[in-house]
Amino acid sequence: QGGPWAIGLAPVHSCATLAELHYANMPSLALLAGLSSSAAAYQNVLGGELERCSGAGMALTGFTRIGKCVDRNDDAGSHHVCIDMKSNVGGNFCEVTGQPNWCGSQMPCDGTPADECPVEHWCVCQWAFASYIERAGGCDKIQQVVCEATNMVALKHYREQAAHSPHIKSALQCLEEKCGLEKAAPSIGAVV
Repeated sequence: QGGPWAIGLAPVHSCATLAELHYANMPSLALLAGLSSSAAAYQNVLGGELERCSGAGMALTGFTRIGKCVDRNDDAGSHHVCIDMKSNVGGNFCEVTGQPNWCGSQMPCDGTPADECPVEHWCVCQWAFASYIERAGGCDKIQQVVCEATNMVALKHYREQAAHSPHIKSALQCLEEKCGLEKAAPSIGAVV
């Protein structure tokens, strides 16, 4: 539980590999309809209903490619954090996190999948968010986290793991700062 990011390691399959696999194996319309309706039950880190991460003129994001940062049990990367990729000032997100450069690619557009759009607002893996903060030089290198579209699961996972890893603690602090969240009380044995 928690995936490879929980111990600060990149998963065996990078986020890019998972994204490529999903384009090659697009789910059926019936499955998408089921995911879309169940996605409405997800909460964002602010406690409200999880909003769409991608929109018009942007590549369609989400592990399930419905525009929201939701997943299924086979999402090893936990694609829960929605960031504005264009706001990053610590270098190319993909290069900094050691992934192939899908960040600079064109992918099917949100709402018009026959067209290709740039990657802009994107559901990134929890491990990659934490890694970017560490490798790029801090939270200020990500200018905009789209809090209304960031899944509450990310906040919960980071809070569960922060006491065991300074890497994850930094990701938690960044998410709390960017989204104006009340900091959780440190647990016993917390890294401070």
